[in-house]
Amino acid sequence: MASAAEQLAANINFSAFGKATELKKRLWFTLGALIIYRLGTYIPLPGIDPLILQEIFSKNAGGILGMFDMFSGGALGRMTILALNIMPYISASIIVQLLTAVSPTLEALKKEGESGRKKLNQYTRFGTVGLAAVQAYGIAVGLEGMRGSMGTAVLDPGLFFRVSTVVTLTGGTVFLMWLGEQITARGVGNGISLIIFSGIVARLPSALAGLFELGRTGGISFAVIIFFVLMAVVVIAVIVFMERAQRRLLVQYPKRQVGNKMFGGEASHLPLKLNTSGVIPPIFASSLLLLPATLASFNADQGGIIGDIAQFLAHGQPLYMTLYVALIVFFCFFYTAIVFNPVETADNLRKNGGFIPGIRPGKNTSDYLDYVLTRLTVIGAAYLSVVCVLPEILVSEYSVPFYFGGTSLLIVVSVTMDTVAQIHSHLLAHQYEGLIKKSRLRGRRG
Repeated sequence: MASAAEQLAANINFSAFGKATELKKRLWFTLGALIIYRLGTYIPLPGIDPLILQEIFSKNAGGILGMFDMFSGGALGRMTILALNIMPYISASIIVQLLTAVSPTLEALKKEGESGRKKLNQYTRFGTVGLAAVQAYGIAVGLEGMRGSMGTAVLDPGLFFRVSTVVTLTGGTVFLMWLGEQITARGVGNGISLIIFSGIVARLPSALAGLFELGRTGGISFAVIIFFVLMAVVVIAVIVFMERAQRRLLVQYPKRQVGNKMFGGEASHLPLKLNTSGVIPPIFASSLLLLPATLASFNADQGGIIGDIAQFLAHGQPLYMTLYVALIVFFCFFYTAIVFNPVETADNLRKNGGFIPGIRPGKNTSDYLDYVLTRLTVIGAAYLSVVCVLPEILVSEYSVPFYFGGTSLLIVVSVTMDTVAQIHSHLLAHQYEGLIKKSRLRGRRG
């Protein structure tokens, strides 16, 4: 027999959506915030010659710049005030999480609850400003050294240009950080993820047009385009299945007698996701591997040790694919160990009186959780490797843009699933509120 929640979920339809006024307000707020973000990606950085910059960027878009331009929705390629996008915030968040695992002070803050979480968020914000300032200064210096066939990319290089670039780009990142937090609090979904999602989706139409243009001009055969579309559908289906997959461990709670009444005795489940690390491993692996190619592309002679390394690490090369898979596997295990602590989870179960049937509480439970999580991470790492390597072959063999890579597909599908789940939860809450109001009215009439 279906539960009450399942019955409510089955009754959700468009009429229920139309009555959920709070949800509609949240959706309109989210849409408005994303439109503001997209408008900001077209405001140019002061002191830049856009034509020369476009020429330079088109020559160097195959490295890490192309991937970061994908995440920024084209803001980096146009060198706008939001060129850094939200990437410094993501980097700062990951650094704070890593420090939480090694610093007893930060670990104690994490266990303090809401107050500790606010302090960690404040540290993340400070780290975002610092990282954004450093990256903005590096961009300013790099822009001053860029030269195209028509001259330099910077109209008036010097101290004033560097200071204004640091202030502008850092302010753009801080604004996006604030906008993402507002979307999370007043909108629907995770604001930071939706900003990256909207940037990728905004470039998909032009990427598709470029793909079909290659087919029209004979750069890619029609059969290859059909195969690519079918493979994209299969990859999306695999991502949806694997991101929803989880191992549910049975947790039993003993019965307790308080006075003349018996409490407890219920059974619940501890869900362990198949891909606990999410999309972090492919992003880190791509960044590390594309960095030498990007550094080499900035050299005029394209030679030296960095140039030789870049040739071996080019797209489609065996060394590149091997290192890419190895780094994905490494970051899968590393990041999973950061976000999930078997010892802490086993200790929390013991404090609440819960236990896994057949496993003694304490160290045996933590060892069992670590054993199960290790096996799940092996499957998750293999899944991420396959999903990310197959599109890389297309990128290298047929010059397919980054927007069709495994990382972009992972982000788009994951954020879509998370946003739909939150909309569904808002509709369920609205349904519950309607039932409560009806029951109160019936009680008053009775």
